[in-house]
Amino acid sequence: MIETKITKLLGIRYPVFQGGMAWVSSPCLVAAVSNAGGLGILGSGSMPGEVAREKIKAIKSLTDKPFGVNIMLMMETATEVIDVCIEEKVPVITTGAGNPGPYVKRFKDAGIKVIPVVSSVALAKRLERLGVDALIAEGHESGGHIGELTTMVLVPQIVDAVSVPVVAAGGIGDGRGIVAAFALGAEAVQLGTRFILAKECEAHQNYKEAVIRAKDRDTVETGITLGHPVRVIKNKLTKEYLEKEFKGATPEELEELGRGRLRMAVVNGDSETGSVMAGQISGMLCKEETADEIMQHLAKTYKETFSRLEKYKP
Repeated sequence: MIETKITKLLGIRYPVFQGGMAWVSSPCLVAAVSNAGGLGILGSGSMPGEVAREKIKAIKSLTDKPFGVNIMLMMETATEVIDVCIEEKVPVITTGAGNPGPYVKRFKDAGIKVIPVVSSVALAKRLERLGVDALIAEGHESGGHIGELTTMVLVPQIVDAVSVPVVAAGGIGDGRGIVAAFALGAEAVQLGTRFILAKECEAHQNYKEAVIRAKDRDTVETGITLGHPVRVIKNKLTKEYLEKEFKGATPEELEELGRGRLRMAVVNGDSETGSVMAGQISGMLCKEETADEIMQHLAKTYKETFSRLEKYKP
């Protein structure tokens, strides 16, 4: 693949981020992606600070390459994780579900690159003014917590609105998607669902099999009425949740119904009553591969796509 502003900024070989998925992106996966030339990212989720420290130290023992930690700022433990990341001098921080503004200076003073996830132009502009290093524009196609706009609509608008490099996320599963993201102005891509099927990913096999079995229309949004929709693979839980959501269940009832369900799916392997977060590209995926094989496949299909497009040159 080509050298981009992101590869130069972070010192990585490929402009490919592995999404920081809570419970899914373990140290083994993070290190494998970084060793393969991308940027592995630990999903801290609701981890207490000291648990995050253990995970970060484990990553450091497995790779000497750059890696990141994703911090969900809405979590009660977020400030603990922030302190730990600064103490451990984590190379890259990605953030979601909140405003990283109060922490940007601390991160920068520690030499940490700050790359928030955004789902709107307004938020992208605001965060650029705070001094972030880059932005991840995440489209509606993604798994887990999602915004309103699709990747193809969101990315070029954010690229046009800011001067920092933009990473495209959502609906990208192979080299064709990477070429499309670059055509929209992105300098890198972030893939989450694709790396669920990495052999180094320690998610339960039932979770992986649910992704492999999924077809093009097998994901659904839940939590729309709460204002923070989540994309998951259809199962018994989503059927119950959506029935209650659109029959007037209170936010408290819905929050309680969803509590702990991601862990049930990822750790316990309950792919029917657990929350199997995955993106719309699930229908494109059919097998497990190592992180290195995934990266090589991305590079190969990227080159093939460019070759195919040669005939359209003016």
